[in-house]
Amino acid sequence: MRDHSGDEARRLKLYAYLDAREHRRTYLAIMRLFASTLLADLSAGEVSAALARAERRGEVPPGEARVETVIVRLKQLVDWGNLVAGRREVVASSIAEFQHGSVRYQVSKLGVRVQRAADELLRTAEGAREVSRELLPAIVAGLDEVLVRLARASLEHARDPRSPAAQRAIERLAEQVTTLFLQHGELAATVRDFYAYLGQVVTRYHLVTEEISGFRNLLVEYIQMVVEDVLRHTPTIAEVLTRVEFASAVRELLRLLTPAGSLGADIERARGRRLEDWTELTDWFVDRPGRPSQVTALREATARAIGTLLATVKRATSGGGPEPGRRAELLTLATWFDQATPDQAHVLAAAAFGLYSARNLLPAPEHDADDERTPWADGPVLDVTVSVRGRGDRGARGRTSRILDDPLGREQLLAEARRNDARHADALAELADARGRLDRVTLSPDALDTLCGLLTDAMAQRERTTDPGESGDPLGGLRLVVRPEPGHTQTIRTHAGVLQLQDTAVVVTPLEAGA
Repeated sequence: MRDHSGDEARRLKLYAYLDAREHRRTYLAIMRLFASTLLADLSAGEVSAALARAERRGEVPPGEARVETVIVRLKQLVDWGNLVAGRREVVASSIAEFQHGSVRYQVSKLGVRVQRAADELLRTAEGAREVSRELLPAIVAGLDEVLVRLARASLEHARDPRSPAAQRAIERLAEQVTTLFLQHGELAATVRDFYAYLGQVVTRYHLVTEEISGFRNLLVEYIQMVVEDVLRHTPTIAEVLTRVEFASAVRELLRLLTPAGSLGADIERARGRRLEDWTELTDWFVDRPGRPSQVTALREATARAIGTLLATVKRATSGGGPEPGRRAELLTLATWFDQATPDQAHVLAAAAFGLYSARNLLPAPEHDADDERTPWADGPVLDVTVSVRGRGDRGARGRTSRILDDPLGREQLLAEARRNDARHADALAELADARGRLDRVTLSPDALDTLCGLLTDAMAQRERTTDPGESGDPLGGLRLVVRPEPGHTQTIRTHAGVLQLQDTAVVVTPLEAGA
C-alpha cells in the first residue's frame, strides 16, 4: 500500500526554499537559472559564475556566489527535492576541480512546476483578472468539431488503422481535443481568479466613494455581460455533454487517442485523454443531484456580490442610523502611528483607544486572610462578568427575562421590609431620646448607622469646614445639626467603640412642622 501521507510531505518540501528565512533570494536565483533552460545540466562552478553576475546586479546578497557556498545551497535544494544530483566524466587538473565539475545538477519535474508557479504568482497583478468570455462560443464550436473529427477518424481507422489518412484524422482529432481543453482550462482559471478577487473586495465593510463607483460599474456592467454569455452558451454545451450517444463517443475517442505502446504508469497524459477529464468538463457545465455545476455557483456568486455591493452603497449613503464608518479617520491615525516615535506611539495609543494603566474602580473586596502582607497577585480573585471582559460595558444583553409570580418570595420581601422599617423607627426613637445628652448614652448599632447617615448628609451641605450643616429625616421627624465649635470634642459612644469629633458639636432636635 502506498504511503500517501509520506508522499504528500515529500512534495510539500518542494516549497521550502520559497519560505526560507535565510538565503531565499539565492535559492530563487538558482531555481530560475535551472528552470530557464530545457534539460539544464549545470555544475557548481557554472552556477557560481551565473550567481556572480546576479550578485553584481544586486539580485543576490554579497558572498553567495562563492563555489563553497553554492555547493551548500545546491545540496540543500537536492535534499528538498527541487534538484537532482548526477555525475559525468570530466578532465580535471586537481581534486577540487574534479569535485566541482564532476557533480552535475538537474532540475526535477516537480521542481520546475513549483518555480514556474512561483514566478507566475510574483508577476500576477493584485487587481481583477479579465474573464475570457469569448472562449464560451469557442467551446461550443469545439465540441461540435470534436464530434465531426471523431466520426471521420473512426471511419478511417476502421478501414485501415495504419493508413496515412487514418493517422492524419487521429492527429487532427487530438489537436481539437487539446484545443478544447486548453480553452476550458483558461476560462475556468479566469473565472476563478476574477471571483476570488471580487470576494475579497465586496466583503470589505468600508469603501470610499471612488471604490464604490468602480465596483458598481464592475458588477452592474461587466458581470452582467459575463453572466449573459454564460446563460446564452451553457444550455448548448450542456445539451451536447448530456447526450446518450456522447458517452459512447468519448469511449471511442479515448480508444483512438491511446498510444499503441505503453507510456508507463508515471506519465502524465495531456488533458482530454482520460475519462476523468471529460467528467470534470461535464461537471463544470451540468448540474448533478447534490452537486451543482460551476455555472450555477457563478450565478449565485454574482447575486451575492451584487447584494453585498448594494448593502455597502446603502450603508455609505444612508442619512440615518449608525455612522457608515470611520475609515478615513483610521487611516489618518495609522499615518500618525507610522510617523511617531515609540514614546509618542504609546501616548497616541493611550489617547486613541484608552489603553491606560490598569485601574480597579470597584470597592476593595473584604480581606479573607489574617496575613495583611499577602501580595495582591496571590490574593483573592475578583470575578469580572463576560460583558465587561468582551465589550467593556455592564449593559444587559439579550431579551429581558420573564418575571415569575412568586407569592412566597414576595411575602418574604415584604416581611423583611417591615422589619427594616421597624428597626429604622426604633433607631430614630433612640436618637430622639438621646437629644441633649448624646455624649452620655451608648448607641445601638442601628442608631449609630442612622446617626452616621444624618451626619454625612449634614457635612455634605457645608461649603467650608467652618460653616454649619444640617440634615433631617422627614418621616422620623428628626433633625441633626453640625456646627464648628473650637475647643469642644463631641463624643459618641457605641458598643463597638467611641467616635470623637474634634472642634465640632452635634445637636439632635425634633424636626419642625412643615420643614
